[in-house]
Amino acid sequence: MSNITRRGFVKLTGGIAALGMVTLPARRGWSAPKRVVVIGGGYGGSIAAKYIRMSDPNIQVTLIEQNKDYYSGPLSNWIIAGFRKLEVQKWGYDGLKKHGVNVVIDQVNAIDPAKKTVGTAGGKSFEYDKLIVSPGIGFKDIEGYDAEAQKKIVHAWFAGPQTTQLASQLAALPDGEPFIMVAPPDPYRCPPGPYERASLVAHYLQKNKPKSKVIILDFKDKFSKQGLFTGGWQKLYGYETPNSLIEWIPAAQGGKITRVDAKAMTVYTDMAEFKSSCINIIPPNKAGAIAEKAGLTDDKGFCPVSLETFESKIHKDIHVIGDACVAPGLPKSGYAANSEAKVCAAAVVNQLNGKPVGIPSYVNTCYSLISPEYGISVAGVYKLHEGKIVEVAGGVSDGKAQDFVRKQEALYNESWYQSIMADTFG
Repeated sequence: MSNITRRGFVKLTGGIAALGMVTLPARRGWSAPKRVVVIGGGYGGSIAAKYIRMSDPNIQVTLIEQNKDYYSGPLSNWIIAGFRKLEVQKWGYDGLKKHGVNVVIDQVNAIDPAKKTVGTAGGKSFEYDKLIVSPGIGFKDIEGYDAEAQKKIVHAWFAGPQTTQLASQLAALPDGEPFIMVAPPDPYRCPPGPYERASLVAHYLQKNKPKSKVIILDFKDKFSKQGLFTGGWQKLYGYETPNSLIEWIPAAQGGKITRVDAKAMTVYTDMAEFKSSCINIIPPNKAGAIAEKAGLTDDKGFCPVSLETFESKIHKDIHVIGDACVAPGLPKSGYAANSEAKVCAAAVVNQLNGKPVGIPSYVNTCYSLISPEYGISVAGVYKLHEGKIVEVAGGVSDGKAQDFVRKQEALYNESWYQSIMADTFG
């Protein structure tokens, strides 16, 4: 990392998190409690709910999440490559309940911005003074890649059953057949995620199916941490040599797919067709379905928000955080969602108490593995300046780092994960 040391970065981000939440004194006299409803119990929604309660226990917070268990996306690529179990990725909501959050396991099917109500598939209705929507992502259409096709050619972009299904398909891949992966266009959740997945699949093939290789068909011509990834691929997997275990085909060279035939297990581009018994397609992303249904999205499929508060630019008193929102300057990552949630929580508490929201800061850290002992990372500290999010400190892994540094980064990855999950669900 450049500009600041890693230890200094951790201290700084911890300080920012602390400054972002100001505990307010209990109000004198009785008044009807303010009500906040949070939709979505992932990296964004859980943090928002928890930090609102920590900041002002007088605010009633209800978190609505459709799944009783949350399976974390970060580190789920390790499951596909065969050196982690899905059960380790499972988290529950008891920690939030201890903070006084009312956790409701149900699916939201309606938001009424005029009446300020949220309706669920289970027939419940919740009134709110402030609504925070953290719905994650949905997918845009690819010809031939409908819901039925996704049962056979999985995306595994939500950790859970599809993660283990893809791992099983990889294990069953005949030695000599390629593993075909389709990487999505910008913007999408977890920018380095597809390339970490390709890296770890290559590691698996190297150990178990050396006649096979990974073929990445890409909607783009460049990707996050590209130099660090390709440097690792060259060192570990012979990238750009005749025997490379990874072949990356960018859009300009025919990597953009046009349609899918799940019955024939074939994907098509303008220039060629690619066939395998193991195909992984990550479609173009958009905001989660409930955001679109509630009219919170723009013509690109994401939710425009005020960067000071993450309040929707379309509907008042509705805030959108995480992968679904438009926050130029921040990646769509779990750590960024955590940071956005803290900024949003502070803003909501202050607004409900008639206080100014202040000028926010944001942080992001992202680790990726190229092999189990080869890690890389990026980190940044950001602030809002003249209406834009700008980076004020941070950096990326040294491209010429020695092997022991790469191994340390791989170890830091697990530590980072345990820390952020304790923050989210503890």
